[in-house]
Amino acid sequence: MSDYKKPLPTITDANRPYWEGLKQRRVLFQTCADCGEKRVYAFRFCPHCASEETKWVEVSGKGEIWAVGAFHQVYFEGFRDEIPYNVVAVRLNDGSRIYSNIVGSPREEIAIGRRVEPFFEDVTPEVTLLKFRIVDQ
Repeated sequence: MSDYKKPLPTITDANRPYWEGLKQRRVLFQTCADCGEKRVYAFRFCPHCASEETKWVEVSGKGEIWAVGAFHQVYFEGFRDEIPYNVVAVRLNDGSRIYSNIVGSPREEIAIGRRVEPFFEDVTPEVTLLKFRIVDQ
């Protein structure tokens, strides 16, 4: 794990609960305490109602592939050996959308509408990434 060469997230006080949740194999989203709007990325104000009151809520992490793409260009050297690699937008059961990758499936099986579940990839002792794997329909 210490030889990880890909970009790593910047963990801040604002997003720390998300990253700590992933290390515990839990998907936590910041949620507005006033209107209930969930957000994948931590913000000071709710984009729906402008409230500053937030809480962290666990979601299942299950959903479906909403969009599919593939990167063929090397933007970061750490990805060179994986070109082309998949990038997906996943619509979670709670309605949130998040970008990630599908693991454990060949490219031809990665399609819009396929059901997915969370896959937690420990990349360093401090960072676990949320990826997804296709589940039987």
